[in-house]
Amino acid sequence: MAKQAWNSLFGCFTSHHHYDDVGGGNKRKKGNGGKKKRKVSSSAAAKQKQQRRLQSRLSFSDLSMGGMVSPEDLSLSLAGSNLHVFTIAELRAITRDFSNTNFIGEGGFGPVYKGFVDDKLKPGLRAQPVAVKLLDLEGTQGHNEWLTEVIFLGQLRHPHLVKLIGYCYEDEHRLLVYEFMTRGSLEKHLFKKYAAALPWSTRLKIAIGAAKGLAFLHEAEKPVIYRDFKTSNILLDSDFKAKLSDFGLAKDGPEDDETHVSTRVMGTQGYAAPEYIMTGHLTAKSDVYGFGVVLLELLTGRKSVDKSRPAREQNLVEWARPYLTDARRLDRVMDRNLIGQYSAKAAQKAAALAHRCVSLSPKSRPHMSAVVEALEPLLALDDDCLVGTFVYVAPPEVDGDSGSSSGSSRRRAGRSRSEGPVDQSAAAKQQE
Repeated sequence: MAKQAWNSLFGCFTSHHHYDDVGGGNKRKKGNGGKKKRKVSSSAAAKQKQQRRLQSRLSFSDLSMGGMVSPEDLSLSLAGSNLHVFTIAELRAITRDFSNTNFIGEGGFGPVYKGFVDDKLKPGLRAQPVAVKLLDLEGTQGHNEWLTEVIFLGQLRHPHLVKLIGYCYEDEHRLLVYEFMTRGSLEKHLFKKYAAALPWSTRLKIAIGAAKGLAFLHEAEKPVIYRDFKTSNILLDSDFKAKLSDFGLAKDGPEDDETHVSTRVMGTQGYAAPEYIMTGHLTAKSDVYGFGVVLLELLTGRKSVDKSRPAREQNLVEWARPYLTDARRLDRVMDRNLIGQYSAKAAQKAAALAHRCVSLSPKSRPHMSAVVEALEPLLALDDDCLVGTFVYVAPPEVDGDSGSSSGSSRRRAGRSRSEGPVDQSAAAKQQE
């Protein structure tokens, strides 16, 4: 596709979401090219269908086919999920009536407040801080996104998925109660101007954790496509353990011989796979592309899309792609805050993996389980090629030539300092 046409396509694909088909209304493409499937008896088919229902989790379509779901129906459908059902009065109490002092942040769903719960509020509830997400009735998301999140996170449990503790479904109120993630989002740590730069080992740990979360979703008995993988949806606990959050755009993946799910394009510019943007065909490989973009952000310290940069550098994938498989030029795109922290071999392997993940051909992208296997050894990888700063040691001054010698020393020392770790805003200017 010509560059102009591609740019015009992205002109209508903004950083905001489209939200008219969330959770339901999937159109799935069969992989048999229109051939007739082998007939099975009606009794056998019914038995297979019943077994699948008993063994697999509840889907959005299972619950929403009859129209608006009542609070009672939702509670009964999620029986056994260990979710707590809160009243609006209880959540007002634990957040001090949603006071500004308890305010954490705000996203497309609505504002988030910090609270504290214990068994005095609900029997059996462990004492812990929580994050309470309040649906903004005038925001970009609605009841379907809220319900999608309750259904997915109410049933899915994994160390690298944020834990949903409970919800509130009362009158017009729609709230979600999560475990509190101490360090907030990856986006904050990577891109906030005054945040301390994340070390190389921490970035790898975060990438591995997020990859494990995606791999779990893709390899579940009933696969899930996350669809909105980005730095703001990766939350970190006190030990920088990464957990995926915000399942409002998640979809049930294709089943049996289906190759993809057809939906209206929704997501965030810079992270969505090009074939998904072009066709609306959603697969697990769409998530792999998004992971590749985040891995590039971890390597470079740059945003997926940054309009403040020169035109050729505004799209991270397009700018970085030529350097990712070139060991001699890779350092040109690496985050200067990482200088001296990583081995050249580890960086090359991580960059090559990112290159595969953002391949324009979905079939060329690895499965997330393979991504985990490729990343984990890099944590222990240590060679003699640590990428560091050049340090010049000035010789002793010689009488009669002290002016020249000291001047040269100052110039070289200045060069040494400029090549050392710098804050993120300075690094951005140097890379430009």
